[in-house]
Amino acid sequence: MSAEPVSLARIAPAVFLPALIFETGFGALAPIIALSGSALGASPATAGLILALQGIGQILGDVPAGALAARFGDRKAMLVAAVVAAVTLTGCALASELWQLALAVTATGATNAVFVLARQSYLTEVVPTELRARALSTLGGMSRVGAFIGPFIGAVVVHGRPVRDVYWLALATTVAAGLVVLFVPDVGGPAAGHKHAPVSVRSVVSGHKRLFLTLGVAVFLVGAVRATRQTVLPLWAQHLGENPSTTSVVFGIAGLVDMMVFYPSGKVMDRAGRLWIAVPSMLVLGLTQAALPLTGGLVSLTVVAMLMGLGNGIGSGILMTLGADVAPPASRQQFLGVWRLCADSGSAGGPLVVSAAALLGSLAAGIATMGAVGLVAAGALLRWVPRYSAFATTGTRSRKVAGSPAPPPRHPTHDTAPEPATGGEGEAT
Repeated sequence: MSAEPVSLARIAPAVFLPALIFETGFGALAPIIALSGSALGASPATAGLILALQGIGQILGDVPAGALAARFGDRKAMLVAAVVAAVTLTGCALASELWQLALAVTATGATNAVFVLARQSYLTEVVPTELRARALSTLGGMSRVGAFIGPFIGAVVVHGRPVRDVYWLALATTVAAGLVVLFVPDVGGPAAGHKHAPVSVRSVVSGHKRLFLTLGVAVFLVGAVRATRQTVLPLWAQHLGENPSTTSVVFGIAGLVDMMVFYPSGKVMDRAGRLWIAVPSMLVLGLTQAALPLTGGLVSLTVVAMLMGLGNGIGSGILMTLGADVAPPASRQQFLGVWRLCADSGSAGGPLVVSAAALLGSLAAGIATMGAVGLVAAGALLRWVPRYSAFATTGTRSRKVAGSPAPPPRHPTHDTAPEPATGGEGEAT
């Protein structure tokens, strides 16, 4: 076995390249799914519901994704996801009825859950702990880059053609990502490929109940605040009377800021600790969302949007990194499936709060409420991350290395995770 240390450059072809290709296709779908529903006769409300089904599918797929990766391994799980996604995307493209499109979109969202979880689990296993945050931030960054460039590629594909053609683009990127996974070998490590006895999801939830009821709630809040920014920005721009093209430009500028800072944030998390990124990310997102209703024109809207992009961008990979920190090696995939369920449930719930407030006649109140949730999320992270992660700050890491961690919770069997696998030794890049 090669003694060459694991580095970002070594894992890039097997991890970051397929993730980028896969997420670019899914990024192209984002602005088109609702339009394809409208093309089949859906009302605006129904078309919006069909778009939401992709996120619902991801929620439904989170826990099964963990079980699938645990049973077959991360690479095989990704290949299965790519094959199923090819089928579901074909179904989206060929759908002639709304129910067919809705079913295919939901199933497509579930395949994304499998693909992302499998790569997160693999990086958790083989990447050295001193490089973990940069690796997972970069993985999260691939999603941001794909979400940024995907719509532009999709716009070229559907120019003068039916909107359903974007599903063929997503199918092509899915097949390409699957081929990369199939033919580019993973970089192994001492822990790579290690098998554990099967563990049920129920036992994982029961054994880490207090963790999910504390840090898991914080993760839920973070997911809600991060997802809400994608809803409140276009809604408030519309409220200010901006046209759709101007709104798209503002959204694109915010996305550009978002995807430019993922690697520096990972480096800070590796060097100074997770809290130095997690808490500022939530503070910036919370405060900027609270400030959004105070904007009254294009310039102020753009400035706030850019700050929102900064807050979200520096938090790239933070939830995956925290999940990797606390996941028990013997049931890593199942644990991460439940962990992602917490985050994705928040992602679905946050925008619903804003939508409900808008229906009640106070969009500004809904936006301000989610800004307050961002501040609560920052406090919850500050309170619970040091309890469960040895990498919360340099101080908690030093205590762990010295063998004198903070006092354990009252029920350590159920509240603490075993020491995560380091994946071998190697120099950080």
